[in-house]
Amino acid sequence: MEREIAVEQAYIDRVYVQLEASAKNAQQLAKEGHERGKLEHEGGLVERDAMVFQAAKRIAQLDAAHEGLVFGRLDLDPEIDREPRYIGRIGLRDADRDTLLIDWRAPAASVFYQATAAEPQGVIRRRVLSAEHRTVVGVEDELLDTNAETDLPIIGEGALMAQLGRARDRSMHSIVATIQAEQDKAIRAPGKGVVSISGGPGTGKTVVALHRAAFLLYSDRRRYESGGVLVVGPSGVFMRYIERVLPSLGETAVALRSLGEVVDGLRATRHDEPAVADIKGSARMAEVLRRTARQQVPGSSADFDFFWRDDRLKLDRATLGRVRRQLMSQGRRNRQLPRVANALLDALWRQVRGERGREQGREYFNSELLSDQRFVDFATAWWPPLDAPTVLSWLHDPEFLHRVSDGILTPEEQRLLTKSWSDGLSVEDVPLIDELRYALGDVPLRTDADHDRDDTLTALEGGVDLQELTTAADREYAPSGRAWAPPTHRIEDDGYAHVLIDEAQDLTPMQWRMVGRRGRTASWTIVGDPAQSSWPIPAESAAARAEALEGKQTHEFHLSTNYRNSAEIYEFAAAYAQRVGLGADLPDAVRRTGTPPREVSATDLEAQVREEVLAVAGQVSGTVGIVVPVARRSEVNGWLASWPELASDAAGARAAIDSSVTPSGEDRVVVLTGLDTKGLEFDAIVVVRPQEIEDESVTGRATLYVVLTRATQLLVTVS
Repeated sequence: MEREIAVEQAYIDRVYVQLEASAKNAQQLAKEGHERGKLEHEGGLVERDAMVFQAAKRIAQLDAAHEGLVFGRLDLDPEIDREPRYIGRIGLRDADRDTLLIDWRAPAASVFYQATAAEPQGVIRRRVLSAEHRTVVGVEDELLDTNAETDLPIIGEGALMAQLGRARDRSMHSIVATIQAEQDKAIRAPGKGVVSISGGPGTGKTVVALHRAAFLLYSDRRRYESGGVLVVGPSGVFMRYIERVLPSLGETAVALRSLGEVVDGLRATRHDEPAVADIKGSARMAEVLRRTARQQVPGSSADFDFFWRDDRLKLDRATLGRVRRQLMSQGRRNRQLPRVANALLDALWRQVRGERGREQGREYFNSELLSDQRFVDFATAWWPPLDAPTVLSWLHDPEFLHRVSDGILTPEEQRLLTKSWSDGLSVEDVPLIDELRYALGDVPLRTDADHDRDDTLTALEGGVDLQELTTAADREYAPSGRAWAPPTHRIEDDGYAHVLIDEAQDLTPMQWRMVGRRGRTASWTIVGDPAQSSWPIPAESAAARAEALEGKQTHEFHLSTNYRNSAEIYEFAAAYAQRVGLGADLPDAVRRTGTPPREVSATDLEAQVREEVLAVAGQVSGTVGIVVPVARRSEVNGWLASWPELASDAAGARAAIDSSVTPSGEDRVVVLTGLDTKGLEFDAIVVVRPQEIEDESVTGRATLYVVLTRATQLLVTVS
């Protein structure tokens, strides 16, 4: 072992020398780019921007790759290659342009993951290197071709098992050194269409999908960097858990968003109670919102009277209704702003009957009305520029909600919605706002070059432009009293080149509509397990998913091995899933610890939970999760803060959960609800009152099944 480590250390030292040289070259390129920018012509500026951009990307890639830079070695049949191939997070060449390190995503590295003892594909020995910073601390070998004549030493007990036994911390780590063959097939699947990755708990669906995103960026960087890659997960907790994976693979050009952050400018973390979430998530809400977006602005005038020459002109409710329907038929509401004044003037001019009025003509008529502040105030109040949060707030009025949801929502559902909006923005409100954004459309923007273009930018023929037209409405209808301004992010900018959805089985129909808008022309990676779903109407969600992916070819991949749980823990969870009829996909767990889950009952709940948490925290060196019913979260957090043996660990973990700050290794004890645990894993889990978790929603059994599959080493339930 010592001899082999010394051999590998010498090679890794050589690689790091080249890494530093490459970093210096990139820094020099950036410096040269800035010098080009000093040339006083446009070409110099373009060259500067291109050179500095490319240099910055390379520097970021090189910086991210330092930890675990080299992790694999292939010794091949001499007829294929006499020199060993080293596999790493990025590719590197030496000063002579010879390959020092092969990027794990390159075709030449694929055999590192795909070769097996049954099909060695020319590989005699596969070696995984373990390193701390730049120091090699161990090697793990597999002899794949047992028929080959070789004197290569075979060392270690297997890289995969060593990786599975490590302690967990507060972040997901890449599996780039231990990707298995079935996982590699999904990672390297075709870039077009939809790649669907299914499998039971612990099969590595999430981390495989993230490695796939890194692979796509490597294989077609121009497309995916220019179009963008969007990764959507269930919660902020989950997004912080996975946020290091892609940077550790050298990829930073990815947008990570929880479902409460998909819409630019919004960030929601609070969930509605299950009954309310089921209403807001239902596809029925799309029709409610469509009707809402077409309503007259609450509180605006329902009629307008004007005396001109010999005629009394009137815009009554019926006339305004016809004008509104006419405008709506031409496109989204906000896009009609430049047409509003003329539409109203048309309706008024048709009422001019007197000879004096007709003789003076339409142009004079327009000019006179447009100079009358009463008309301008009416027009701006009747058809102001609208943003989605403002329109959603109209539904807070029970009478308005009843009018637009009659025949769609029951009176009880209407009551629950009205009550929910008193608590502020929720994760379930975000798709509703997005639905309204698209129903309303963007407000046309005016630029200085557009002043003379009456057809698109002058709302009034008499020369009053769109900015002036909106002033009165800004004050009255802008949310929270702030002045309205055209949004900087436009609907047409929402699209991405690739969309990755994790925990897809939980997406509501309205969330599928929201995410689907980001991927109309994108390729997709979709990760999920139906047995873990928290959405109660699978058929409705499936229809929304099919609509979002309409016309795209799907490639299905199924992962069948549970790498997270010990066999003892997963057998316990699988038995529960079968007992309650979840129809779960049951993968095979690959390792045993000899420690089965424990079920205990409590007369003094706090004392029993404390005892169990202290016990498991003393047995594992990594993270500990205390999973509780939603109603008990504050109570148990209070207990934890009062336990001196764990209070500092708990405070640090809670601060990390509730912010974007990455926790230290000591912040390892945290209280979570069942839904919070989606996608996460812990060394030990203590489940408090599992029956209450099961009972708190119609999908509580699936939620409890998720909870029982989060632990890697120890599981205790306290009833």
